[in-house]
Amino acid sequence: MLGENALMPLQRLSALESIQAIDTFDAIIDARSPAEYAEDHLPGAVNWPVLDNDERAIVGTIYKQVSAFEARKRGAAMVARRVADHLDRWTADLERGWRPLVYCWRGGDRSGTLAWFLDRVGFRTTLVEGGYKAYRAVVRDQLQTLPAQFDWQVLCGKTGCGKTRLLHALKDAGSQVLDLEAIASHRGSVLGLPPGVVQPSQKRLDTLVWQALRQFDRTRPVFVEGESKKLGQRWLPEQLIERIRSHARCVHVEMPDAARLKLLLEDYAFLKDDPAFFCRQLDSLVELRGREQVKQWQEATRSGGTAQVFAELMALHYDPGYLRSIAHQFKGWENARRLELADGSEASLKAAAMALLRS
Repeated sequence: MLGENALMPLQRLSALESIQAIDTFDAIIDARSPAEYAEDHLPGAVNWPVLDNDERAIVGTIYKQVSAFEARKRGAAMVARRVADHLDRWTADLERGWRPLVYCWRGGDRSGTLAWFLDRVGFRTTLVEGGYKAYRAVVRDQLQTLPAQFDWQVLCGKTGCGKTRLLHALKDAGSQVLDLEAIASHRGSVLGLPPGVVQPSQKRLDTLVWQALRQFDRTRPVFVEGESKKLGQRWLPEQLIERIRSHARCVHVEMPDAARLKLLLEDYAFLKDDPAFFCRQLDSLVELRGREQVKQWQEATRSGGTAQVFAELMALHYDPGYLRSIAHQFKGWENARRLELADGSEASLKAAAMALLRS
């Protein structure tokens, strides 16, 4: 039996309108395949695929090799069964006033079918016009303009000086913080991807940065760590990096070399714990440091000399590269405020964060 909404047109919103009203919905439903959902999705979305990965591939093959009609015919049967499964699994205990927002790749057959059934049941269903494709366009457009709306304060300093820990201390103290390394799942150096960690897709990284920017208060400063344009295999939004480098106030974070080495050994303990992995990572430095130097570091690593290798990486690789690039990257570097950290302890970081916030 059809619900009371049977003769009413399905409500539709543009991607921008959907984003602006997203908190008013009880659920955000992504009708795409699990693989598409995993690559990226709207904030807070859950996946109700009307075709799984294999089914989507089958329909696509029929579309290319046979005809659009045969693909739709085969796909319709798959979609009908899948929608029935979702209704049985997820909607049994839902009340009539439940309000889902539904989308797929372009807001067409997949999300349209699922939304039609939900609407006919009696749920107050809304469809995203243009689907994820239109949402992605909004994200790209807003990433062009959002970075210019904030007062940025960028933490700069040599590798191991405690910038990331200070960023966390600032967040704990109530500051607005954009942690790009956490978003990218990468520590920002050639050795910065822990074993078993997978970086988000480029689209997912963009969405996560965009989400963070949208939540910030434009009347308060935002602290961020000075990063390169690329973290691991992922590019940071171009306008964000440009804005930070050209307009941010710089904080020059310093720490004695001995304390830096201790902090690096703590933060990169996964390299010490897995010498074979560390040696493989060091291979990426051959082009810059030469095969012989890398071979020496690998031999020292296998012999338990991780601390020695870290100290030499600081002196020969990271510090010279930092000193060459920092003045060119950040226009505010010349007038940077100097902030001395005695070490990476919680007490030192908390005191430094409070001093920075009082300035």
